[in-house]
Amino acid sequence: QVQLVESGGGLVQAGGSLRLSCAVSARTYRMAWFRQAPGKEREFVATILWRGGSIYYADSVKGRFTISRDNAKNTVDLQMNSLKPEDTAVYYCAGDQSNRLGYMFSTIGRYDLWGQGTQVTVSS
Repeated sequence: QVQLVESGGGLVQAGGSLRLSCAVSARTYRMAWFRQAPGKEREFVATILWRGGSIYYADSVKGRFTISRDNAKNTVDLQMNSLKPEDTAVYYCAGDQSNRLGYMFSTIGRYDLWGQGTQVTVSS
């Protein structure tokens, strides 16, 4: 059973930075970060292939967030800069083990592995 464990969330002031990390227990095909704010649906943030490359971002985070893979540590990281109060959400790491090509990489259905989530709060 592949496990995803997120870490690195917390409270930060607007304009600040946080780095989230997702520890992955086994190889997958594609990894992603999603987030869910209170009262809202879970939304796509960023995605990357397990081997690296094929990186895409939501328009709302483009230019501020960077997704990356650390092969040595088996992690998928999300560097978040210039944070805004609207970035406040629970952030979830997601993994696609079986290359579900019937789903867009930005949709929840693409991913069959999910972490427990980590809270990010940005104060104004």
